[in-house]
Amino acid sequence: MPVAASAIYFLNLRGDVLINRLYRDDVGGNMVDAFRMHIMQTKELGTCPVRQIGGCSFFYMRISNVYIVIVVSSNANVACAFKFVVEAVALFKSYFGGAFDEDAIRNNFVLIYELLDEIMDFGYPQNLSPEILKLYITQEGVRSPFSSKVPNATLQVTGAVGWRREGLAYKKNEVFLDIVESVNLLMSSKGSVLRCDVTGKILMKCFLSGMPDLKLGLNDKIGLEKESQLKNRPTKRYHGKTIELDDVTFHQCVNLTRFNSEKTVSFVPPDGEFELMKYRITEGVNLPFRVLPTIKELGRTRMEVNVKVKSVFGAKMFALGVVIKIPVPKQTAKTSFQVTSGRAKYNASIDCLVWKIRKFPGQTEPTLSAEIELISTIAEKKSWTRPPIQMEFQVPMFTASGLRVRFLKVWEKSGYNTVEWVRYITKAGSYEVRC
Repeated sequence: MPVAASAIYFLNLRGDVLINRLYRDDVGGNMVDAFRMHIMQTKELGTCPVRQIGGCSFFYMRISNVYIVIVVSSNANVACAFKFVVEAVALFKSYFGGAFDEDAIRNNFVLIYELLDEIMDFGYPQNLSPEILKLYITQEGVRSPFSSKVPNATLQVTGAVGWRREGLAYKKNEVFLDIVESVNLLMSSKGSVLRCDVTGKILMKCFLSGMPDLKLGLNDKIGLEKESQLKNRPTKRYHGKTIELDDVTFHQCVNLTRFNSEKTVSFVPPDGEFELMKYRITEGVNLPFRVLPTIKELGRTRMEVNVKVKSVFGAKMFALGVVIKIPVPKQTAKTSFQVTSGRAKYNASIDCLVWKIRKFPGQTEPTLSAEIELISTIAEKKSWTRPPIQMEFQVPMFTASGLRVRFLKVWEKSGYNTVEWVRYITKAGSYEVRC
């Protein structure tokens, strides 16, 4: 019997899904979570390439820094499944110039999806011959700069870019750049950080004439080191904080060959608004707020709640739209508050004290004190499982990652002057503190 695959997944070494294709509806879309939990996290990847979890079988193989996982829900031919994987990888390499790794997959999403639709139909393998498939799938993959030294001749001669039309003209040439970050935090009641990361994106809005070439410099550690190496001499020392970016993805306009060799973000921008890049930070996160809660249960009918929120960012900055949601038991009957800043009220629909501060200055420590009366019940009281305190906020001109724009250069053959605007903002993602 052939493979009859229900789904195929391409994962990196961290277990993140790079690309996937569901061929049948007999498995759920969350099957990859079972693979991560029962195989990757238990470090049993090298023991056996075939595992059965629940009613499904997982056939997996590692190629470079990518895991290819086939999920089947019926009795399938294992040898046929691995033969399919080997031939599929050979096919991808023929399109990508000999490279098959995480970067090659990220650079060729559309082509891979098209090929996956051709080489497998309803879970059954089809023709995987590169010679035949290239007769009607003529799209070329994005090749690794190390796999071939011959550039694309058409792009080299014409300089054509599909995302920007020629002949654009503006009276005032402007570039707007926004760095928008979401900080995620889980902190214990004693103030120790259990989980923390930042996801960010760089948004741009360009109103530029002609076909400009832009170059963006950030305070990332790798980029600064590469800049020093290329100049073969010590560069002017950067005195600010340097950071390490993880999981960076770019808009198609970014010159990836130049980024791989020089670690500089060079691009011909689309006209108008677009997302230039996304990134993640896991180390050296600057938390904008620290929450110090104290909750005392006084018998069965009373509680005292004291919460201090400290803004850690600079005194000249401020946060907007700050909301702190402090959970209380469902049997809450009456509440009374004292706050040093903002307003607070009890919201029975979500069982929380909601404390709102419209404008929160930096380096301040407002506090909330509340007395809560609970409904007395005859039944034995169950212990209250305290949900975490949640925060919402926006802090303009602050980045939790410490990312900064060192320079933004615009070059166009007509030599016009441009005005560049840079703005930073940090928002709350999942910002929780256990109490």
